[in-house]
Amino acid sequence: MSNDSSFGIHDLSFATTEYVLSHATLAEYNGTEIGKYHIGIGQRSMSVPAADEDIVTLGAAAAAPIIARHGSERIRTVVFATESSIDQAKSAGVYVHSLLGLQSACRVVELKQACYGATAALQFAIGLVRRDPDQQVLVIASDVSKYELDSPGEATQGAAAVAMLVSADPALLRIENASGLYTADVMDFWRPNYRTTALVDGQESVQAYLQAVASSWKDYGEQGGRALDEFAAFCYHQPFTKMAYKAHHHLLNYAGHETDKTDIEHAIGQTVAYNATIGNSYTASVYLALAALLDQADDLTDRPIGFLSYGSGSVAEFFAGTAVPGYREHLRTEANLEAIARRKPVDHAHYRELHERSFPADGGEHLTPPQTTGPFRLAGLSGHKRIYQTR
Repeated sequence: MSNDSSFGIHDLSFATTEYVLSHATLAEYNGTEIGKYHIGIGQRSMSVPAADEDIVTLGAAAAAPIIARHGSERIRTVVFATESSIDQAKSAGVYVHSLLGLQSACRVVELKQACYGATAALQFAIGLVRRDPDQQVLVIASDVSKYELDSPGEATQGAAAVAMLVSADPALLRIENASGLYTADVMDFWRPNYRTTALVDGQESVQAYLQAVASSWKDYGEQGGRALDEFAAFCYHQPFTKMAYKAHHHLLNYAGHETDKTDIEHAIGQTVAYNATIGNSYTASVYLALAALLDQADDLTDRPIGFLSYGSGSVAEFFAGTAVPGYREHLRTEANLEAIARRKPVDHAHYRELHERSFPADGGEHLTPPQTTGPFRLAGLSGHKRIYQTR
């Protein structure tokens, strides 16, 4: 590799769950006016994991097509980003490493900082391939968003995994050097170890997000970043898709630009398609936005895309990526649409049953019913050990 190599996303693939709950079904159950969901938060449905699906099975399913296309010989690092971890010690990525049959000469770690973790993983991966451009890094962002039943956050739930192969001379997107950073200690969203569902202060979270937008953009400019009008589109973290619109309106206002609705739609509209039907996938969300944009947009070759990655608590980063010539030949548009279309609708009773399902903590043998038709499944728990199978 030459010293002037670019670095970024060489391939991107995603997976979501076996089941889907429509917001029309949720609204019928709880008596909510459907416009509150379709218009108010911009959501149409939410992915619901089967009893034998979790962040490992989703992450492995997202990564498998990348391994099938490129092989694994150059992958010496796997970085697994999640905020719905299954173990306090062992990385979920180690299970994925096994399921995918990756070489033993490989480091595997798990990263956590709410929804921001995948962007940290991407930036760390770029650092590794800069050091040794012959290597590749597999980045996996996988999450199951879960709130208490009948709570205000319930309608924003979702689940998905995005896998990215990071390399020198990438086939999809060059990641640029300039990066704007922001961290503040804010209790807008958190999940203590003793809880299976998150706690959230909705108003505080929106305000913290908007503060992070302005602050990370300010730092981006101070680091020599691009001017706002250079960007062809913007991918935002989408806890609900309406938040992307709020965020971009706030950015335009902060930067002293007109906040024309048509311009905002042009910048954001094609990034929300997948998140609107999958729901909040935490760390994967901003990269689902990228997938939706690349799959739908007219040719973006050599045009910069802005990214705002936000993780509650809070950490944010604004950075840019540029689509490389020929990127459209490497997209997975048909597979992406199929991943969404294959989900089976569930009624509200079944959804609640799946939501409340958990493993006993007695160390016994507890098998899961076979439900997923995906390539990997969580077979059960035995002696406190998770058992995974390849279908």
